[in-house]
Amino acid sequence: MTLKLIHRNLNKEIYVTLVYDKCDAIERIELWDSMYHLDSDMESPWLIGGDFNVILYEKEKYGGCPVYLSEVEDFAHYIDTCALCDLGFKEKVEHLIKYGSDHAPLLLSCNIDTMQVKKPFTFLNFWAKYESFLNVIKQNWVTDTMGNPFNMFQSKLKKVKSALAAWRKETFGDIFKQIAALEDIIKVHEIEFELNPTVQNREKLHKVQADLTRFYHLEEKFWRQKAGMQWFQDGDTNTKFFHVHVRGKRKRLQLSRILDNNRICLESQ
Repeated sequence: MTLKLIHRNLNKEIYVTLVYDKCDAIERIELWDSMYHLDSDMESPWLIGGDFNVILYEKEKYGGCPVYLSEVEDFAHYIDTCALCDLGFKEKVEHLIKYGSDHAPLLLSCNIDTMQVKKPFTFLNFWAKYESFLNVIKQNWVTDTMGNPFNMFQSKLKKVKSALAAWRKETFGDIFKQIAALEDIIKVHEIEFELNPTVQNREKLHKVQADLTRFYHLEEKFWRQKAGMQWFQDGDTNTKFFHVHVRGKRKRLQLSRILDNNRICLESQ
């Protein structure tokens, strides 16, 4: 269930999606697909919560059935693809007392004064292999600024960075969303070819398959760079392995609290 909430005084809106998912891993894939479609049109702040019947880490579960890595990876891939952030249990989310249910209510505290974190510009190494990339650099490595060489250099970097951001969006788009869309398109073309195996339908299917393969290679290069593993050779397609490694790095680097000089634990922004 997805709700659109509007703060009348501040004239701000937020979308809230409440989830109670199936226990079966196959049926759970339907939820991921529907959430991908929601994410593709989402421009406002988006809060998702509920019972997904799946976890991100084994330590989140005690007893019961074993945890299957494939289900954990699917859940983690969905979170990363839709650029979601786990709010955790200390900073903004509080578990209330269970009453008449085996589920605990969650109290989410929102602070409109919270500092906004701007996503940093990320340079992906495989960009340099494209001829149009060099053209973007040449066209934008100029400046009308005169005077201090350091100011001129900074102006050039800023101009190139802005141009590369636009070039990336136009050339590749969102890699993960492109893959999800192409996988759906392939399913349609496969059915069309089975029902009507013409040369035209086969060519359409092969073209989409080639596009998907190209984006699979980009996805692999993206995760290899994120994981920081140089010893993997080209063609060692194992994006799930890279993905799990990156999640581990993020978990180790995350800071949720610090101690001040008086040994008082600080957990707020």
